[in-house]
Amino acid sequence: MSAWIAQAINERIQRDTQPAQPQSARNVRQGRRFYEFFAGGGMARAGLGPGWDCLFANDFNPMKGRVYRDNWEGGLDLLVEDINKVTTEQLPDQADLVWASFPCQDLSLAGFYKGIGCEQDQQQTRSGTFWPFWQLMRNLMAEGRPPRVIVLENVYGVLTSNKGNDFAAIGAVFAEAGYRFGAMVIDARHFLPQSRPRVFVVGVHESVPIPPALISQFPVDPWHPKRMVTAYAGLSQDARKCWVWWNVPVPQERTTTFTDLIEEHPEHVRWDSAEKTNQLLNMMSPTNLAKVHAVQKSGERKVGGLYKRTRLDEHGVKVQRAEVRFDDIAGCLRTPAGGSSRQVILVVEGQNIRSRLLSPREAARLMGIGDAYRLPVNYNDAYHVAGDGVAVPVVRHLAAHIFEPLLS
Repeated sequence: MSAWIAQAINERIQRDTQPAQPQSARNVRQGRRFYEFFAGGGMARAGLGPGWDCLFANDFNPMKGRVYRDNWEGGLDLLVEDINKVTTEQLPDQADLVWASFPCQDLSLAGFYKGIGCEQDQQQTRSGTFWPFWQLMRNLMAEGRPPRVIVLENVYGVLTSNKGNDFAAIGAVFAEAGYRFGAMVIDARHFLPQSRPRVFVVGVHESVPIPPALISQFPVDPWHPKRMVTAYAGLSQDARKCWVWWNVPVPQERTTTFTDLIEEHPEHVRWDSAEKTNQLLNMMSPTNLAKVHAVQKSGERKVGGLYKRTRLDEHGVKVQRAEVRFDDIAGCLRTPAGGSSRQVILVVEGQNIRSRLLSPREAARLMGIGDAYRLPVNYNDAYHVAGDGVAVPVVRHLAAHIFEPLLS
């Protein structure tokens, strides 16, 4: 390895692991102040908007750290570090809001529903990084710097993992810390053409009055489905006393469709050969192939989102199937752990059928990220940043209808 390459690598490592800059080193806006944990590419920050001042951000992944810095004024407030090693000395001032989209892997089927584990566990699951995060919150409270609002975001499985015990544990720590809290299931499809249901837990410190208009006496449709009500019933009595049914308005009907976001000449992806497209069609069950034929008969140009999934055939044998939807909503973006985790688009115009991978820019658009956002050049890196993020307009909706009224 040449000397200049070694030097460049060392400089990059130093930059990606440098500590967040002290408050005096930053051009601080006089907005509401927040910390962003498990920050990824800064999508919670994007959703909160320019009226909010990021005091501190943290993520463990150097690649995501580079993306964060590329998009957020150099990311002077970002610390790329294992959250187990972060201390309150690195957290400046007092945050009005703390956002934490803690890892979801162990709260889903892909992670075998291992869950968040227990605070005392010797071996931490990935989703168990919730516990060192919460210890930081406890330490801030002990120092007289309790965040006024704490927000958690995760997958639907957080309600049911470990038979509901994970959600009950989260509720218990909010209640013990003196926070009133409630949770909502919000699907990004209300705002964007992507099916992406996520659980948002919003806790409010006891010192912050909650305007009556923000609270309902009963579950609110569509934010509190049956599974949410069941999870609430599994909380301890003390936690239920602290529970809030958040009353958030349903947004105006979305007009943007999946087709609207598709690029005709995308970068970093190529249209498949006719042979490869036929392979996808041959992987379809009769039900999914019938969807394609129905679109062909309509004569319309339609874009479908396609994922490869393992299913049992009529003989009980596992086979890989291609499953497509043409309701103008993309399937939920996921991180590209394997080829089947990357979404394919199928464009049908009469007898002409084309296929290719979803482009990085299309993935970003499906998360509500503007085209000015700088994505990594590497396909999997770009897809990972998008698929691992939080939908930007969902954060904005929560900010407008809960966070900002609470903190005004």
